[in-house]
Amino acid sequence: MRRLCLAVAATLLLCGCGTDRTQILKVYNWSDYLDLELIGEFEQWYEEQTGEPVKVIYQTFDVNETMLSKIEKGHEDFDVVCPSDYIIERMLAEDLLLPIDRDFGDTPNYIDENLAPYIRACFDKMAGSGKNANDYAVGYMWGTTGIMYNAKYVTEEEASSWDILRNPKFADKIFIKDSARDVFSQIILFLHQEDIRSGKVTMDELMLDSSDEALAEVEAFMSQVKPLVAGWEADFGKDQMVQERGWISLNWSGDGVWAAEEAAEVGVDLRFSLPKEGFTVWFDGWVIPKYAQNPRAAKYWINFMSRPDNVIRNVEETGYVSASGAQEVMEAFVDETLDPIDLSYFFGPSAVAVRMDPVLYPDRADIERSTQEHDWGARTPQLVEMWSRVKGESANAMTAIVIGTVFVLILVYAIFRRINGKKKRRAYRR
Repeated sequence: MRRLCLAVAATLLLCGCGTDRTQILKVYNWSDYLDLELIGEFEQWYEEQTGEPVKVIYQTFDVNETMLSKIEKGHEDFDVVCPSDYIIERMLAEDLLLPIDRDFGDTPNYIDENLAPYIRACFDKMAGSGKNANDYAVGYMWGTTGIMYNAKYVTEEEASSWDILRNPKFADKIFIKDSARDVFSQIILFLHQEDIRSGKVTMDELMLDSSDEALAEVEAFMSQVKPLVAGWEADFGKDQMVQERGWISLNWSGDGVWAAEEAAEVGVDLRFSLPKEGFTVWFDGWVIPKYAQNPRAAKYWINFMSRPDNVIRNVEETGYVSASGAQEVMEAFVDETLDPIDLSYFFGPSAVAVRMDPVLYPDRADIERSTQEHDWGARTPQLVEMWSRVKGESANAMTAIVIGTVFVLILVYAIFRRINGKKKRRAYRR
């Protein structure tokens, strides 16, 4: 209902404001990815900083490609959007982004003051026809891809390797993200672990390998996994894990934290592992599209969302992990009940023993086993075709059961949340 009201308000605003786009900021973001109260606060703050009024038209999307199509093919005039890493690369390569000006006059530059050095380094690695992604994008949220598992049925050792996905012991208890890119990246790392250890190839090089040979390797591995899979899921897998319908899930860290918190309330012990063979990190970031008509307000929006107090509010509202390395952000999420970990790579040299959740902020020793995915460009159709063959048309019987019940479960859960009145953190992506 809240999303519908925003859409109606946006339509009325456009109809009533004529063509003066200097007073309108069109924002296109993921669903459930912002503290919506910040929208009105930004409008007030922007006028205080610039002396000019602005009204925000806020719209949401659920799939990267939907957003990209509207800009690439429809030439939509969104002023600021929040795509994922590989889409940022694609937009850079296709000349669909404007550079982000950091000149804010007397207003502090919160972007460059607070962006974590780790995030900046990862954006440096993004490809885009020779362009540096840090000039065109500002990190918003990030996370990792790993294995969520039920400690009652799965040992820590078993969950420490991607090989667990083809273990017949867990038949019909495995859920896999319906995301070709994320699955391919983890499995290619596993299949080439000996080459990585010997120095024959690096993890970064493997992420750039879109060859037919690499696709065939992953497809062969997944053909062993397929008979064991209970479901290929976009979002319902974490709920299945909480209900112990699944014991293992290839998933994202945000989902891992959300599911663990939910499971703990019903006595289920869910944990999250970053396999020893390596894993990928992912990022979403603010960009200003080529067809934006108010890039000035767009850069102020990005700056406002980079302010530490607003970062903390967005993290608390969404449950995701911010790209901000501000000390205020670190202090806000310290948990004295946890063991200290080395987060100096993210928060600076003084953060060598910080008590924070290692699922959300991996220890330096873990993050050193990570790499990042890239856009496949013209080879993307081959990746999609491989994934279609892996899943096939004859789904596992458990999949049919899951699909048939998931809508009921979501409805029941939504009613429970409304009655209970307790805010739950959502954590899903792509």
